[in-house]
Amino acid sequence: MASGLFSNFFRRAPQVPANAIKFPFTAETNPYHCKRAWPPEFAKLSQKHQFRLERRYRRRTKLKWARPTWMKVTKLGQWGSILFVLVYGVLYLDMGEGETPFDGIRRWYGEQVGDAETLLAKRGEKKNMDWRVAPPKG
Repeated sequence: MASGLFSNFFRRAPQVPANAIKFPFTAETNPYHCKRAWPPEFAKLSQKHQFRLERRYRRRTKLKWARPTWMKVTKLGQWGSILFVLVYGVLYLDMGEGETPFDGIRRWYGEQVGDAETLLAKRGEKKNMDWRVAPPKG
């Protein structure tokens, strides 16, 4: 039964095309030989030459795996999220009762937005900006 299963499998395999690519050389008959064997035997190389090869390899791998667009987008996303959290924490985050070190900044920002609100009211535009920090008690 198993032989029937495998024979069916090989019967359905793709056939070799009639005009298959034929390479003129094999590994043994190739006239274009390498100048040096790769990878080199590091035990036989001097320290200076080993370091030179390692530096070259590091540079080439860094170039191959560099993704400048991805790095730029990732960096911008990280800095944008950090900036958002800082601005939100300083201007809007309500940490419960009591004063915070940012109340002065919040009041100043509320006044600036209040000025913008009065300008919009003068133009006839109305926006709901009722989020400002209450004035200090006492």
